[in-house]
Amino acid sequence: MSDAIRAETVYIGEEQIQAYQARPLDPGPFPGVVVIHHLPGYDEAAKEMVRKFAVNGYAAICPNLFWREAPNAAPDDASAFVRGQGGIPDEQIIGDVATAAAALRGLDNANGKVGVIGHCSGGRQALLVSTAVALDAAVDCYGAFALEAPPTGSPLKVGSIRDRLPDVRCPVLGLFGDDDKYPAPDEVARLAALMGEHGKSFEHHSYAGAGHGFFAVDRPSYRPEAAVDGWKRVFAFFGTHLGA
Repeated sequence: MSDAIRAETVYIGEEQIQAYQARPLDPGPFPGVVVIHHLPGYDEAAKEMVRKFAVNGYAAICPNLFWREAPNAAPDDASAFVRGQGGIPDEQIIGDVATAAAALRGLDNANGKVGVIGHCSGGRQALLVSTAVALDAAVDCYGAFALEAPPTGSPLKVGSIRDRLPDVRCPVLGLFGDDDKYPAPDEVARLAALMGEHGKSFEHHSYAGAGHGFFAVDRPSYRPEAAVDGWKRVFAFFGTHLGA
């Protein structure tokens, strides 16, 4: 297989949602991955992740979840505005990810299977959309506030998705850090127990010495050993469930 890819900004769905897409140029067929960007926004780090998936044999797309609220704004400015508004409503996230998944399935070299991955707020949202969108696999990387409300004083207005867990439609992989506070290890343990009670497939791993954001190569939170192992687990998981 060639490592040639095409990466570009696209506009998807009836609303023409801005998104960043990358895909292999070989005939395929290839599985798809929706990348949910973190709260810092639709930034270069998110786009680099999209390209990483494409080089590894996936069509990937990252919808700009802030495009309605802050069109054409720089990622930091858009993030600050959205954070000040309390975040993006869950149903809006679900709709945008469903639109992105449909765009991937519509590509001429798609195999029809689509997964989702998100980090930080995107991890919670990956778990959220797995309850409402027809997906084949979901990866939650240290998703905060899936079970617990944000701390007092936080501008975010997101609620627990505990009651949605019986509706999870696909296998889920969770990757967490032992030193994280949001989610803390006890919350991860409770999430695992709830997924088990509901008969859901939840493979999870937590890394010693890693806190929130350990995948983020451009931040002090980066932990190379955890991130390298985490990527191996992500590609193994998607390889199993998406047929890469």
